[in-house]
Amino acid sequence: MEIDGFEGLLTPSGQEVLARAAEADTSEGGLLAAASRLRERYPAELVGAALTQVRLRVRAAAKFGPDAARMYFTPHGLEQSTRSAVAAYRAARFTGPVLELCCGIGADLAFRARAGVPGTGVDLDPLTVSVARANLAAFGVEDVASVRQGDALDQDPAGYAEVFADPGRRTARGRVFDPKSYEPPLDDLLGLAMKAPGACVKVAPGIPYEAIPEGASTEWISEDGDVKEAALWLGTLAEGPVRKATLLRGGEVHSLEPDPKTTVPPVRPWGRYLYEPDGAVIRAHLVGEAAALVEGGLADPRIAYITSDALVGTPYTAAYEIHEVLPFSVKRLKAALRAHDIGVLTLKKRGFAADLDKLRRDLRPAGSRPGTVVLTRIGEAPVALICGRP
Repeated sequence: MEIDGFEGLLTPSGQEVLARAAEADTSEGGLLAAASRLRERYPAELVGAALTQVRLRVRAAAKFGPDAARMYFTPHGLEQSTRSAVAAYRAARFTGPVLELCCGIGADLAFRARAGVPGTGVDLDPLTVSVARANLAAFGVEDVASVRQGDALDQDPAGYAEVFADPGRRTARGRVFDPKSYEPPLDDLLGLAMKAPGACVKVAPGIPYEAIPEGASTEWISEDGDVKEAALWLGTLAEGPVRKATLLRGGEVHSLEPDPKTTVPPVRPWGRYLYEPDGAVIRAHLVGEAAALVEGGLADPRIAYITSDALVGTPYTAAYEIHEVLPFSVKRLKAALRAHDIGVLTLKKRGFAADLDKLRRDLRPAGSRPGTVVLTRIGEAPVALICGRP
């Protein structure tokens, strides 16, 4: 996507093309047909830019819901951007003014501005800056927040109450897991961010624990059971526990924090129920706290599956009723699935090396009931648990 083509979309004629493109059937064939029709009336570059935005908006609906239909994206910016539920949740913690480094397409900036928090976004890429400005205008908050082009590490936080940073964690080869390979590197970014009274740096949820700076409050965030990111809160924004798991579910916020009274979970035999902790709970090392909530323990001390004889409702774990536990073998498992009349099968694993797609083909369940098979191990012994939802 070229910047001239994108900025053409912001003109009256560009908005007209975009509106007509948005009415098209969004299947690949439908978009190709729309391209042919639109090119009869509008410049090809403008039509291409409009259809690119339509495709990106369709993909973005999973992150931004109805807001996606009025937002603007680049492919990389969409991948990197914060989901709307997370951005809205996090915005409430800032007071402003906020200097945002590596602001991308401006999602966090816009959601803070919608909450009345002023700020300035900075990004190195001219096209991304233009897209971010368009998003501020789309939300009607360009008088609260602004965007400028620049290198994140050249910025001066003086005069800002807080810094927010979202370093690049993707390259042409895919995701980046080493914080030293973030763009810019995490250590450099932290050094700059900590010059402000308060700061928050968004990082990958799998951040190595040794990369977390001393004094940071680290929050792992999941939405509807899927861990999305972690946030390093620093300075005046670091109020609260050293680690925290936050779950966003159905418009509600649930936070689990370390409990000084909680000890290491006991190791015990399988009970009637299996509890699978949310990924944010696992990353925040709060499995012990989750086990205490359900009166449970671990079947294996190295694997984060909780078992209990009590059925307890909690947002921090998913509960399954255990119907059978058996030593793992494909032949034995096939027989058990037939005995339990299971046909619609969900496979889960933890601490178990298996190709689930191949195993599903080998099992060929043909029953009439849904069921879940959990593959794990006790010590070195692989086991399979046949479960259902209670």
